Amino acid sequence: MKRFYLAHERAILGVTGVVAFLCLWEGFERGWWAELLQPLLGPQAARFQLKPIFISSPTRVARMAFDMFFVTGAIWKDLGRSSLEFALGVALAFAIGIPLGLAAGWYRRFNYAVEPFLAALNATPQVAFLPLLILWVGTGLASRVLIIVLLAALPIAISALAAVRTVDARLVRVAQSFSAGDALLFRSIILPSAVPFLLAGARLAVGRGMIGIVVGEIYGSSAGIGAMINQAGSRFETDKVFVGVLTIAAAGVALVELIRRIERRVEVWRPQVAA
Repeated sequence: MKRFYLAHERAILGVTGVVAFLCLWEGFERGWWAELLQPLLGPQAARFQLKPIFISSPTRVARMAFDMFFVTGAIWKDLGRSSLEFALGVALAFAIGIPLGLAAGWYRRFNYAVEPFLAALNATPQVAFLPLLILWVGTGLASRVLIIVLLAALPIAISALAAVRTVDARLVRVAQSFSAGDALLFRSIILPSAVPFLLAGARLAVGRGMIGIVVGEIYGSSAGIGAMINQAGSRFETDKVFVGVLTIAAAGVALVELIRRIERRVEVWRPQVAA
């Protein structure tokens, strides 16, 4: 038994924590804790029972999720729209962030030129640009994809820049001594060394992309998971709000776990940096 626990400790503790949280949440809606505390607190114990309109409960959320996914299928259209926006935004973020970061890390003068912009964007909440994006390109797909690009490209670019700076200088000198050009250096040395860092940046980009989906759809869309959350919240449908939030969270966790598994495979490529 002890060996089984040690082998699966992470999963066991994770499941235990989730189950405990769900029981605590369910108890607030059903009044379990109010009943338990009634002898001690008297009328004040009623504060430990919350109305479903404010907090819902795990069972209510589960029933709503089952209905939206498998009975009416109402969520699939919104999920498809959000998935398309996320895929386009993250793909563009990689297409922009990786070359930008690699070039800024390798070419000193180019780094001097773009570093102020990277620092400014890193210190600025990118969602503040959303009103401008809506003015420039409207409330269609483009504005939501662009806000995802703004949010996701920065961690990718910074990770790529850091990757270039940690490349083993001895390998670069050896390659240059054999007259290797920049294209060969990038292909044979820099890119393989950058992969672990890019995957770490991708994990951050996934989280930021999820934020971009919700914010972009709340402000500029009538469809998608973010729009569904916004509309359900305005109608006090807390069950549906939690379904949308948990759907986004589950998708993010699944993508981050996928990237983490890939990262473990390429961990041996990560250069050892002296302390």
